Amino acid sequence: MDTGNKRILVLGINSLPELTGIGKYTGEMLDWMVGQGNEITMVTAFPYYPDWKVQAPYSGNFYKKEVNFDGKQIIYRCPLYVPGRPSGLKRIIHEASFFLSAFFVVFALLFKKRADLVICVSPPFHLGFLALIYRFFKKSPVLYHIQDLQIDAAKKLKVLKYDWMFNLLFAMERFILNRVDKITTISDGMKKKVMEKTARPVTLFPNWVDTTNYFPIPNRDLLKEKWNFSPEDRVVLYSGSIGEKQGLDSLIRIAAQLKNNKTIKFVICGTGPFKDDLVKMAVDLDLKNVFFFPLQDNQVFNEFLNMADVHLVLQKGDASDLVMPSKLTTILSVGGLALVTARPLTTLNEVVSKYQMGVVIMPEDETLLREAIVRCCDHGFSEHRINARKYAENNLNKDAILTSLMAFATPPKTSGYHLSVSLI
Repeated sequence: MDTGNKRILVLGINSLPELTGIGKYTGEMLDWMVGQGNEITMVTAFPYYPDWKVQAPYSGNFYKKEVNFDGKQIIYRCPLYVPGRPSGLKRIIHEASFFLSAFFVVFALLFKKRADLVICVSPPFHLGFLALIYRFFKKSPVLYHIQDLQIDAAKKLKVLKYDWMFNLLFAMERFILNRVDKITTISDGMKKKVMEKTARPVTLFPNWVDTTNYFPIPNRDLLKEKWNFSPEDRVVLYSGSIGEKQGLDSLIRIAAQLKNNKTIKFVICGTGPFKDDLVKMAVDLDLKNVFFFPLQDNQVFNEFLNMADVHLVLQKGDASDLVMPSKLTTILSVGGLALVTARPLTTLNEVVSKYQMGVVIMPEDETLLREAIVRCCDHGFSEHRINARKYAENNLNKDAILTSLMAFATPPKTSGYHLSVSLI
């Protein structure tokens, strides 16, 4: 199947070298497409997530052009406002500043060779307007890929105060959905919600994992010594963005309740706008069973994930089926035991339960979460770990999913090909 020899324009606020969230997947997609022989141009921001500050050695004060892979991959970095603690209004300004700075790059690209395909990654949802502007002049088809139902999540979490604001944002979103050429998203639940917004077809394009680089390691308890834990310790790991929607303050309170349990150790790995609050909580409670780690380098990340006995995938109930936790794919690939908070009938709940590859409980119930953590630490759940790895190998393979995406996005004129992959 030919997946190369195309000029592709990608629009998205997050990309490499960000290690978590949407940027991780967009960056991996860029590199994969170049490896298939395509010419890639991306318009993106300076890397800032999940720290919510521009990462060194980058500086976000002016535009920057990066040329990689002998000119096959060109990345335009656009300046933007990055709030240290993102509130609803600050997020709007943050995304609006990127939209404005990215507009000038997209305008300049109108005077260069036409792209065969435009891939627009949402959020921010309104980048779709830039994709439609480019299509108006260059006639390039637009694939609108939804990683996060941004407006729905903001409304559930009451990020903005007034209903008229949400009504305006939903109207703008419908305008985009009804005019792009193809729409994709990452889960069944999100697909259903997008289909409520538009009569256009919506196709599943799941997030993937590199099952070659992330795999189970035998005798994983011995890996704990590398991070100063003993093989007998039961490590409960949360790794990822430390933001509002995870509700990690409950984890600190649970750690306080279990501080007399000498074997259970809580590890919070990552950065984000709420990390300082969590550190202060742990210090104030004098907790010796809570440890904070920075994001781990790719060279050791497989070992780091393997050493954990329990992997926490925590979401607030209001965020169910509006976002899909990106960390889960890697947890499954290493054969980790995922403890997931998700409401019944959501995609996350149904898939994890159906394939018996983790433990699922209701969100925002601290007693239930504490009991589930203890249960997961006391029992091996070896069958669940085996099922997790099998599911990743069979359904989340990076090459298979990206090959399917490219075939769906740019099918031959005579082809009746349809994307068909299983996903979480």
